[in-house]
Amino acid sequence: MERDNQLKLYGLVAEQLKEAHATVRALQVPDGVRKALSRKLLVITAAAKHDLPDAARRLERLLKDLDEGRFPEGD
Repeated sequence: MERDNQLKLYGLVAEQLKEAHATVRALQVPDGVRKALSRKLLVITAAAKHDLPDAARRLERLLKDLDEGRFPEGD
């Protein structure tokens, strides 16, 4: 049963990451901001391989920040 929950969470995180990447590509922001957001998404993707629940939380925070218009500083 726990494995089923893990697979469901993995599928959810994968779908959200896909949507987040599309959202970042569509944003009208300077290249530095886009690069910073892309790096955050890559870090979350890597984290998902080792700690899926933590990656899900990090992704949720990032998506909330994007929805609220809070972006990282660019290079």
